[in-house]
Amino acid sequence: MRLLVVEDEVKLASYLKRGLEADGHAVDIAGDGEEGLWLARNQSYDVIVLDIMLPKRNGFQVCADLRGESNWTPILMLTAKDGEFDIEEALDTGADDYLTKPFSFVVLSARIRAIARRGAPERPAVLEVDDLRLDPAAHTVERGGTEIKVTAKEFSLLEFLMRHSGEAVRKTNILNAVWDWDFEGDSNVVEVYIGYLRRKIDDPFDRASIETVRGVGYRLRVGR
Repeated sequence: MRLLVVEDEVKLASYLKRGLEADGHAVDIAGDGEEGLWLARNQSYDVIVLDIMLPKRNGFQVCADLRGESNWTPILMLTAKDGEFDIEEALDTGADDYLTKPFSFVVLSARIRAIARRGAPERPAVLEVDDLRLDPAAHTVERGGTEIKVTAKEFSLLEFLMRHSGEAVRKTNILNAVWDWDFEGDSNVVEVYIGYLRRKIDDPFDRASIETVRGVGYRLRVGR
């Protein structure tokens, strides 16, 4: 998934970015409410992790602005406050969930997966395309019951393809979803990782699930 973390505590933001990227997510960081609002308006995210006590514009205001603009991206609010009225305001302004600092990273990761599923019904807990199975919570990939070892970035790429199975997705869309928005490397990195995936999920099983769509990008085929 592609995540936006709006957090002004630099050490915490860096910790969250490292941990979430290790889970296979693409993560953008904003250090204040105005930057977070700008990114949320101009980029597409699966979940926004939003601190309440932010400079320039607090989390309540950012959340209310997005909901007022019909931006329904799931929002998980983070704060050091634990009063019931803060929880009430967070949820009333449109947040989907609330987590008080300090928190367990395991719980944060699980909450992110949960609100992503609730906010987008097409996102099941486990993805299955034919005999290919991907479990975001367990971070496992199987084909026909055989476990396949993949890297975090390969996992994120496969998850994106499976969520769009049967669709021809552009290389630029893959790059935006799986790599950070400010990625400045060669866009051919997508082709490289597609090759890595093919050698792991297709070649050993005599399949050709990942198709190249000439002039467009790639498609995860549905049906053997």
